[in-house]
Formats: sequence, structure tokens, C-alpha cells
Amino acid sequence: MATSSPAPAAAGPAAPGHTDNGPAELYSPGRVFSWPELQAMAADGILSQLYQRGYMLPGTAATPQLRARAASFAVPPAIRQRVVAGRMTAAWIYGCAGEPDRLALLVDATRRVSSLRSTRGCTLHEVRLGPFDVVSLGGLMVSSPLRTALDIALHVDAERALPALRKMLAAPELDVRLRLLTLAVEATPRVPHKKAALEKLSALQAQPG
Repeated sequence: MATSSPAPAAAGPAAPGHTDNGPAELYSPGRVFSWPELQAMAADGILSQLYQRGYMLPGTAATPQLRARAASFAVPPAIRQRVVAGRMTAAWIYGCAGEPDRLALLVDATRRVSSLRSTRGCTLHEVRLGPFDVVSLGGLMVSSPLRTALDIALHVDAERALPALRKMLAAPELDVRLRLLTLAVEATPRVPHKKAALEKLSALQAQPG
């Protein structure tokens, strides 16, 4: 990343207070700081990069709300309320997977997706979403923990899926239970990867750690 623009004159941390993009714990390019300034402060150790254009003070806990807020900066405002962060992106937001290279965004099949195809840095997946499949975090809609685990079991390769699923099952605040997840996969209409998903869950049961 280019860091040619100088940091603000103040040598200390970024001043507290709300930016135009969210709470004081997270900063993004806007009226307070430009992107080059944020990059320069990160290079100097004044800020830490959370995701793409989202920065926070060193030592700030990276909560699901902050990760979701940082991810939202990469989604054009015009479509932010029409998409849902899902799959491995949602797992990262919940703290159960590594930072995604591209955001995985779910689009309900009842919505028109043709206007979203040109969204850069994102992968769109047309799906059907139920009333309990979506939660709101940090100004971004995110697939619920159970829906996230279901989608990962069905659509993500085992090498990446199993570690994420183990972490989700081990996080009591997410309330994802293996038996319930297995029932959800079994209840899914016939899909190409259903058998593979059940094999992943069997592996989790055999090796819970």
C-alpha cells in the first residue's frame, strides 16, 4: 500500500470521537482522515488495519461488530442493505476464520441481482434466506451463526470448512450445536454437496478437537 501522504501533525493516537463512518474505535477514509493518512498512521504504529479501509487503535478488541463495520466499508453504500455477508466472510466476522481476500455476499433470490454484478472485491451468491437467517452487526447484514455454519458445510472445501466449523461449535456465544447443524443439513433440499457436507460433520464428531 502507498503511504506517501504524511500523517497528521499530532504524534499521538487518533483523537477520540465519532467519525462520519462509525464509532471512535474504528476509522475509515472520510471527513476526519484520508486513506493515505490512515495508511501512514498504520505504518507508524498509531493505528492498526482491521480490514481493507477499516483501522482501529492498537489494543482495541476486534469484536464481531467492528469486523462487520470494517467489512461494510468495502461494500458500496447503494447496495449495503441488499446484501448479506455470508460463508467464510461471516465466519471471519464471528472470529472463526481468517480475513477473507474477497467478501462473500449473499443475495436473496427474490431480489434483482443484475445491478450488483459489477461489485468489486466481492463474490455474490444468489440464495434463499429465511426470516431467522440474517442478523444485523455493525451496520451490515450478516448470516446468522447457524446459517453460516450450514453454508460453510455445504459450499466450502473441507480444508477450510473444518477449522472454521470447529471454532464455531466451540464458541458458546454463537450457540451452534453439531446435532442441530446436522439436522439442518439433512433438511436441506437435494443439493450437489449435501453428502460431502454430512461427511464433514461426521469428521467433526469423530475429531471434536
